[in-house]
Amino acid sequence: MVKVITNENFKTEVLESDKPVLIDFWASWCGPCRMLSPVIDKIAEERADIKVCKVNVDEQGELAQRFSVMSIPTVVAMKDGKIVNQSVGVRPKEAILAMLG
Repeated sequence: MVKVITNENFKTEVLESDKPVLIDFWASWCGPCRMLSPVIDKIAEERADIKVCKVNVDEQGELAQRFSVMSIPTVVAMKDGKIVNQSVGVRPKEAILAMLG
């Protein structure tokens, strides 16, 4: 299941997560974001060992700024509360999973 991240739940859901975290920064008006969305959903469905999250940049501008998101979709991979990888644009599922190492 994909978790929607806001400023309010960011600390507990992302920073304090005991699993690696993938965060998809997206917006409803973004065509490439809509292309990437089923890939992100599939990862969430198939991999219980990864926490998969989405951040709507229009609603959570503060979080987008915190991660220096300039273009969307941006996918950020985190482990132990630290960024381990980041990519911009549509990527295949394997490439996204490879970001976690």
